[in-house]
Amino acid sequence: MIKTIAIGTLGCKVNQYESEALMADLEKRGYRLVPFGSGADITIINTCTVTHRADFDSRQMVRKALRNNRDSFIIVTGCYSQVAPDTFTQMEGVRFLLGNREKNRIPDLLPLMEEGKLSKVQVSDIRKEKTFSETPVETFHRHTRAFLKIQDGCDARCSYCIVPHARGPSRSLPPERAIEHLRVLKERGFKEVVLTGIHIGSYGWDLQPSFSLKRLIRRIEIEDTPPRIRLSSIEPLDFSTGLISILSQSTKVCSHLHIPIQSGDEEILKKMNRDYDRFFLHDLIEELHRSIPGVSIGADLIIGFPGETEERFQNSYQLVESLPISYLHVFPFSKRKGTPAAQLDQQTDAREIKQRAERMRELGRQKRRSFYHQFLHQELGVLVEDRKEKGSGRWKGFSRNYIPVLLSNGNHWNLANQEKRVVVTEWDDRGVIGKVAEDWDG
Repeated sequence: MIKTIAIGTLGCKVNQYESEALMADLEKRGYRLVPFGSGADITIINTCTVTHRADFDSRQMVRKALRNNRDSFIIVTGCYSQVAPDTFTQMEGVRFLLGNREKNRIPDLLPLMEEGKLSKVQVSDIRKEKTFSETPVETFHRHTRAFLKIQDGCDARCSYCIVPHARGPSRSLPPERAIEHLRVLKERGFKEVVLTGIHIGSYGWDLQPSFSLKRLIRRIEIEDTPPRIRLSSIEPLDFSTGLISILSQSTKVCSHLHIPIQSGDEEILKKMNRDYDRFFLHDLIEELHRSIPGVSIGADLIIGFPGETEERFQNSYQLVESLPISYLHVFPFSKRKGTPAAQLDQQTDAREIKQRAERMRELGRQKRRSFYHQFLHQELGVLVEDRKEKGSGRWKGFSRNYIPVLLSNGNHWNLANQEKRVVVTEWDDRGVIGKVAEDWDG
């Protein structure tokens, strides 16, 4: 009898990529994949631990799997099980715990787990990991865009962040292997690939000889790779003059950057162990805006870091307000056990954090609306997804600068996985509406 497997994934694009790799490997071995929540024989939960909310969601996912099938063979892996395996050892229904180092070995270990030949906890010290774990993925379930993990781990020591404890030191996929994976993905029909990692700006520093993200992009530009390459988040200090120059000239890299600025206050940035100041952030974002036509610049912000007074919050607010930022991801400060920030005095009141976060999110909504509006009657290159919007039945997709686009015409055409020139005719808070340019009459 063929066994069914469901995989639930929380967190970042790296986790999503690793879940896709597991799905591909398990399918090759004869397991049948089913949607999470359908009561699978085996359930794998790929957890996140970046915030308290992520921890809570991970635990809830375990409980949901158990509710859907009391007999499901539940395996927990990922960042939460890496840093806090004890959380799950006594949790009802959890059969095995695997760390991030062991995650990609699940297909090999599964028969041993089912036979009871392994101990329940399989979590090694990820901080000793020195090699990049290459997990090729050639198909992506329910995705028009593909991901490629080119880097893992982080050597930075931001005072609030648990990720180095969960992912270990920075490790990189060799450039020749990255190019080969991109060639295969293009052959498979993918027109856009997202290069992802925990700290992709540090790509190649660990290789012998060392390499760089700038050099990788230059190689991608001239090789037979997909026509659209999207970068996941890049730290402010990783934007060298050379990287900005190649991004401004690239025909493949999408004009969409996501930058974790985290704060706009000098004192808070120092406490966070972020080695830049608000003036650096201001100049960097203005330079990116000038250098890359139509660029969308997203930013991460942490609200309520210890010592954040109303005045310091206003410093962040005013900096963001003054800059050509397109959207915000706002995170209330989450105290992570084992990080320096957890020991700091002057913890901010939870109600104050909530209020400030909402004010910053409203600023983010204003920024997003302003960004969408500037493309009214302009033309965008839109990669159409392989499914239509529920309700309206209209094709949808994303522009190169990451604007969600609904198509008002072309419903009778098969536009899936095609990049179309679209003229924007309307906009609202959710994105824009446009007409495929071939049918545009002004």
